[in-house]
Amino acid sequence: MCGSSAAKRQSSFSALGNSNKSLPAAFEYQLVRRGTLPKALKRGRLAMQNITGLFTSESVSHGHPDKICDQISDAILDACLAEDPYSRVAVEVAIKGDLLCILGELTTHAAINTEAIARQVLRDIGHIDARWGVDADRIRIVEQLSKQSREIGARVDAADTGAGDQGLMFGFACNETPALMPLPITLAHALMEKHWQLRQSEHWGKILGPDAKAQVTVRYADGQPECISAIVLSSQHAEEIKLDELRSLLRDEIIKPVLGARFRPDIRLHLNPAGTFIYGGPVADAGLTGRKIIVDTYGGMARHGGGAFSGKDATKVDRSAAYAARQLARDVVARSWADTCEVRVAYAIGEARPVAVDFETFGTGRGTPPAQRYRELGVDINEALRPAAIIKRLDLRTPIFRQTAALGHFGRQGLPWEGALFLPRKAATESESVMF
Repeated sequence: MCGSSAAKRQSSFSALGNSNKSLPAAFEYQLVRRGTLPKALKRGRLAMQNITGLFTSESVSHGHPDKICDQISDAILDACLAEDPYSRVAVEVAIKGDLLCILGELTTHAAINTEAIARQVLRDIGHIDARWGVDADRIRIVEQLSKQSREIGARVDAADTGAGDQGLMFGFACNETPALMPLPITLAHALMEKHWQLRQSEHWGKILGPDAKAQVTVRYADGQPECISAIVLSSQHAEEIKLDELRSLLRDEIIKPVLGARFRPDIRLHLNPAGTFIYGGPVADAGLTGRKIIVDTYGGMARHGGGAFSGKDATKVDRSAAYAARQLARDVVARSWADTCEVRVAYAIGEARPVAVDFETFGTGRGTPPAQRYRELGVDINEALRPAAIIKRLDLRTPIFRQTAALGHFGRQGLPWEGALFLPRKAATESESVMF
């Protein structure tokens, strides 16, 4: 069984005793730097990551109320970029029942119809009529949009594009999966993707509703995933289907195909554990853009700066710098410089170069630290993380963002920040960049 062998292993984290268990992450980090933590902990993953034990991540479907809002926000962004690549967009959406609100700042030469875009997104999700609680043609839409602040715009419009806001961003990668993503969030997204695929068929689309959630718990041993311990999967459904039939459907048509050889009879399955789920989506719960930031990133396995992605153009470093940091962390792991890497970046509003950049490999690094390796390669990381450099390198003035608004922004093929990293070398006359 999953837990039998792992239970016999002594966790190096629990061996520290209660005094160190509750240490804040920042303090733990300082202890490691000062060499006062046990070697076992230095070798393992700190703070946000398990050494031995259980770790859980969740994902939600396209029809979850918050994800509806994310998709509409990014659909508006894409529509603007398709006509005006230099559009400035910061659009939030809220939805509840038969009311949808579009709010924010929009500075663009594009001629778009935000109401029509919102209704089409709802149709694409499956709200063609009121069967699942929302009628795309009848929902009331309220819009309140203004242009970007002139004060912020002046600095962003400068010759060297300044950051559209202050903030801190994190990028992460690990070698648990081929996509260099943590296993729990990867599996949770895969379950929701399978749910989405089933709903595209006429048969299953009449049985499974748009709103759904998945949660995967993985047991770790010595910092590596050992087995799947539990899965929670809930789906909105038609009133006609019996609960036991629905649970069999979720197990046989979604979980087993996704897990494949990883499926075992002793995995604890919690399928629609609250019972029936007929009323879902915006009818049951309000939705808001940017409220699923952990689903959007690493499922809680890495830290998060707090800034949401959807509805923001690439001059907002909340989004673009998080993408660049992911690509940088991914590059470190892909080069086998470390098994796990977190990249930390921070900006001042209106300034182009980051005020701080750092790497953390949680004791899994090999040889020279990543920052030094890049310097030895002649790469100026601070220069590469200027907003203008990020936008150019990742081609972020193109309408590619709606696809990211469901099933996660990272670990997916075809996205530019998931590709190989090519950074220009510094000119010989330039000074060394400063790494913080």
